[in-house]
Amino acid sequence: MAQNDFNYREIITKAVCGRGRKFSEATHHIKPTNRPTSILGCWVINHKYDAAQKGENVEVTGSYDINVWFSYANNTKTEVVSQTVTFTDIIELTERDQNVLSTNMEVLAEAIQQPNTLEATIAEDGNRVAVQVEREFLVECIGETKISVACNPDGVIRTFASDDEEDEVSDEEFERLDPNFLHQEMEKN
Repeated sequence: MAQNDFNYREIITKAVCGRGRKFSEATHHIKPTNRPTSILGCWVINHKYDAAQKGENVEVTGSYDINVWFSYANNTKTEVVSQTVTFTDIIELTERDQNVLSTNMEVLAEAIQQPNTLEATIAEDGNRVAVQVEREFLVECIGETKISVACNPDGVIRTFASDDEEDEVSDEEFERLDPNFLHQEMEKN
């Protein structure tokens, strides 16, 4: 059947119409009640976030808890201080469908790099802990768009053999295989 025997139809469907990704680093300052002598550990927990379309970008807002385990009183006592911090990441949609029909799209966001501590150090003033945190998000916007599909005017459905059927070898063909074929070919080269 020739290509021009087909008619084309436009179908309106939901599809990924925009995609973006952003890696961020942030420094947060935690103020413990006691003056720290040394940092013994630092971790990030309770990560929560939400994403919404803002014009041609996506805004991801969220929060997480930073826990810092430190020693004080000349390394004679320890304490853990916890602080909830908030963040906002504006993610540019680097891939955009110019044929999108809807302006208000559904937004999906995934933290492909959960917030985690890169480094925790005692700040120069000696009273605070500077915590460097990294995070990364992937966002997708789903909206209505048009696609064109070829339609067969005869209404005949053509079927094709599946990959499994094409790869099957009969018992008769299997018996005719030469097990030394590869070995012989390698000796020739």
